[in-house]
Amino acid sequence: MKRPVRIAITGAAGSVCYSLLFKIATGEMIDQDQPVILQLIEVPEAMGALRGIAMELEDCAFPLLHSISLHDKFEEGVVGAHFVLLLGAKPRGPGMERSELIAVNAPAFADQGRAINQFANRDVKVLVVGNPANTNALCASRNAPDLSPAQFTALTRLDHNRARGILANHTGANPKDIRRVTIWGNHSNTQFPDLGHATIYGEPAMSQVDENWYRDHFIQKIQKRGAAVIEARGRSSAASAAQAVINHMHDWINGTDENDWVSMAIVSDGSYGIAKGIVYSFPVRCDYGRFQIVRGLKISDFARKKMTATEQELLTEMKTVADLLPKETEASHQNLSVGLRSGQYLRTDRVR
Repeated sequence: MKRPVRIAITGAAGSVCYSLLFKIATGEMIDQDQPVILQLIEVPEAMGALRGIAMELEDCAFPLLHSISLHDKFEEGVVGAHFVLLLGAKPRGPGMERSELIAVNAPAFADQGRAINQFANRDVKVLVVGNPANTNALCASRNAPDLSPAQFTALTRLDHNRARGILANHTGANPKDIRRVTIWGNHSNTQFPDLGHATIYGEPAMSQVDENWYRDHFIQKIQKRGAAVIEARGRSSAASAAQAVINHMHDWINGTDENDWVSMAIVSDGSYGIAKGIVYSFPVRCDYGRFQIVRGLKISDFARKKMTATEQELLTEMKTVADLLPKETEASHQNLSVGLRSGQYLRTDRVR
């Protein structure tokens, strides 16, 4: 049996994590033969609920679940972690502006970036889920000077999955036969779900749908899907968000399907004219623990306008958190190295 890998998760008593943890423990995130150590992190007042979840995990007797540890201090929970999933964040309250949400959450993610830099495994892979995910990921990455920006990502796979699922339902296709969907930009209602390069059964998707439906209904439906779920069930997406986390991490670790790509929010290297240094969702292919932006896609005037709108929102958000972005990491985020991390786990497993 392989040696266990350490997975640190914040917001571990939340509804998304409740759906997520059992999938991880069955091997869905990494591999069916990879043992895991779960390092679950919560605020002190949620530790009782977290202990209950830990009991349930123990009661399932998962063969791959090597051990569980519970933490109310982030610095302790992230020690030696090979993967860090940042789910915990203050939710947006009634009447709260997006800028206010950023101001509340960004300092916490900057602190978490510093702790990851100090205590996590050197080849750690970080996924930010807590909103506003793109800018929170930027704050975390910019505060981890000893790590590569390529080790930090934000979740737009939920939007990607939504686009495939809704398109499948509209056309009668199976989601597995829909490829090359792209989510550009921010995980917000400015995101651009792009079908311009997508295929259904190997044929262009746009030849199989009405363009007016695409422009006037599909795009807005994806952009506002999260709000629609809340309105329908009184709670935010949990199971679908957990599935998206599994998909994002599995593909990052194991590689994307042949002749396809996925959407990941990553630090921009200037591809497609997008400003360098912001965390922006691109179409990427993954292999051997690395990701690479898909190059050479033709961008229509319609798509360019949408891509620029979501880019501008991210630039505005970046200005909002400017005081949390150390100058010492600006160069690494403006001039990204082509050589990404190998994806190999370093076996220090040192407890500091």
